[in-house]
Amino acid sequence: MSDYLIKALAFDGQIRAYAMSGSEMVGEAQRRHQTWPTASAALGRSMMASTMMASMLKSDKHKMTVKIEGGGPIGAIVVDAAPSGHTRGYVTNPQVHFDLNQQGKLDVARAVGKNGFLSVVKDLGLRDNFTGQVPLVSGEIGDDFTYYFAASEQVPSSVGVGVLVNPDNSILAAGGFVIQVLPNASDTIIDLLEERISAIPPISKLVEKGLTPEEILFELLGKENVKILDKMPVSFQCTCSRDRIANALVSLGREEIRSIIEDEGQAEAHCHFCNETYLFAKDELEELYNESR
Repeated sequence: MSDYLIKALAFDGQIRAYAMSGSEMVGEAQRRHQTWPTASAALGRSMMASTMMASMLKSDKHKMTVKIEGGGPIGAIVVDAAPSGHTRGYVTNPQVHFDLNQQGKLDVARAVGKNGFLSVVKDLGLRDNFTGQVPLVSGEIGDDFTYYFAASEQVPSSVGVGVLVNPDNSILAAGGFVIQVLPNASDTIIDLLEERISAIPPISKLVEKGLTPEEILFELLGKENVKILDKMPVSFQCTCSRDRIANALVSLGREEIRSIIEDEGQAEAHCHFCNETYLFAKDELEELYNESR
């Protein structure tokens, strides 16, 4: 089954909830960037948390970029996400892996580091973008997004994201959830929610058991309390293309294109997000030169 995300309300509108499956999305990122297991977990968790956050944006024209820099060996994690469910992302150093941590999990915190920030830039179609930034609290990604929602957006939340990796480095399963407390929530519901979240297994265990996004929310909140509002597909999808690169070259102007032809004889452009490389041979550059008149 293809990856998808669900939006829901619970406890008569006192709780807002999101959950998603992300095995194919994270798997595509792993294949494109050839990430090793710990890097795969860090990138996958970041992509899924960003995807769920982007689904909260009001308009399909809005978009969002998340950057996580913790000073660890993985370097920066950068994710672009849109309300459409299309997400792309990369890590600076994809070949990073460590032994399992004391909890028997991939040591994402060691790869990401804790001395840095989680930054979110939202393009809402206004003159200035919205920018929020918080210090990393653990480097485990889920905790860091939880803190971001509370500190930057003043929305008490719980974020859980998990990635399981096969022995051959491919992705076995991935999924996550975001639970948010709305202003009308009673203390009784908040206490009940905290109790349930602390009692359930880690999200990676739920993913390993093959739970669907709906079943993840039922496990967290109780099936009788959940009202599903929307379901949408999500996927790894990059916005780059050969045509867009060609248009960018044309925008450089005739003199710059002529200089590239004479100095290099060809042009090469590489997309960090999807790892595609676009090569324009001399005759193709000549065509673009003529088009730029």
